[in-house]
Amino acid sequence: MWYDLSAFPELDAAVMDKAYDSHAIRQVLHDQGVEAVIPSKTNRIDEIPYDRAQYKCHQKLERFFNKLKHFGRVATRYDKLSQTFLAFIHLVATWMMIR
Repeated sequence: MWYDLSAFPELDAAVMDKAYDSHAIRQVLHDQGVEAVIPSKTNRIDEIPYDRAQYKCHQKLERFFNKLKHFGRVATRYDKLSQTFLAFIHLVATWMMIR
């Protein structure tokens, strides 16, 4: 199942978009001992607080992946070997940092 987080034992918080703001998802995360960093939807009656600093880091990561997908080789994954693909991602990330 998608919500089985046993593969990530060191996971402290799960940062998600507003689309994942539901009681069921929050309960699953709480049962597994993971903090839910999910902003409340605008139509939620009682707003649930979340860590805004952690959520800002999430937005930076989302923007990084969006820029990364502009490179066709990354978006379509032409490389056969995972090492070659990872090396190209490192190259693109370095180029993005310099730029």
